[in-house]
Amino acid sequence: MIKRALRASIGIAALIVGAEAQETTIRLGNAPSIATGAMLIASARGYYREVGIKLVLESLDSSANAIALLAQNQYQIVEGGLSAGYFNALEKNLPITIAMSRVSTPVLHNVMLRIDLKDQVKEIRQLKGRVIATNGPGSVSTYEIGKVLETQGLTLTDVDIKVIPFTQYSIAFANKAIDAALAITPFTFQLRDRGLAIPFADTDAYIRPAPMTISVNMLNTDWATKNPELARNFYLASLRGVRDYCQAYHGGSTRKEIIDLLVKSGTETRPEFLHEYPWPARDPNGRVSTDSMLDMQAWFIKNKFAGAPSPTERLLTNSYVEAAAQKLGPFVLENPDSKLQGCR
Repeated sequence: MIKRALRASIGIAALIVGAEAQETTIRLGNAPSIATGAMLIASARGYYREVGIKLVLESLDSSANAIALLAQNQYQIVEGGLSAGYFNALEKNLPITIAMSRVSTPVLHNVMLRIDLKDQVKEIRQLKGRVIATNGPGSVSTYEIGKVLETQGLTLTDVDIKVIPFTQYSIAFANKAIDAALAITPFTFQLRDRGLAIPFADTDAYIRPAPMTISVNMLNTDWATKNPELARNFYLASLRGVRDYCQAYHGGSTRKEIIDLLVKSGTETRPEFLHEYPWPARDPNGRVSTDSMLDMQAWFIKNKFAGAPSPTERLLTNSYVEAAAQKLGPFVLENPDSKLQGCR
């Protein structure tokens, strides 16, 4: 099976390498994450070059801040976490849509509880009146906190939400400025290992519908309409990188290469974290969970972060990744003995 998949991949490369011509530049705004390893390896291995694309990867503080730039075609693609800003942009009819999943279940996010509260706060309902940190008021982290609270009858109005960057969580916990926080990997493990906080509520266990898509790839639809073949080729090359990432996620042959690329790019400066801690999962076929998107939109509207809902066909399209997956064929794990969930 693995040999057959390898031959198929080589065959795809042989078919498209002949199409190489003058490279067309695509600017991609990227909120750095371990999941960025997929784009890095696709670039390093020449997958974009093979289809005539010069990918310019530019770092963003937040994908939410780049939505206007995406709509103006200053970026053709943006990757990062979802936020209420995306749904508000659709309401304004900006020319953007979600085209590929970036991080999906298991997302490895956790509501972390300050360690000195472990004997006082045993249940989610006991978070009432507590100070909980999120990295942004309309971020996917806020959605996750809200969804966890709702499992025991609470809402955001029952807690005190504080907006704090992930990198400042350690200081906030140490100073007892917060009682809990929605943390992502590797911060969940750092907070635990430093004795500042303990895992309290794994969002993968609490949030439904599942699978959950919390980070995405968005494209400018005007640009894609004018450059259909270029857009299709971008997602074909990208999905090859995603599959290399998924092999690495399960301990496959690409793991060291992706770790080296993440460190070299400055995405993660501490290689020991990449070796020791789990990575966020990606869908090897790049599909976005429609149910997850609809629920997220409904939640942001209900909690006054967004306005009117957009129809499903406006929220996302899986057409690009479906076409790419069809060309690449089924995803086959190099390491079939892996017990990890996700990236399958």
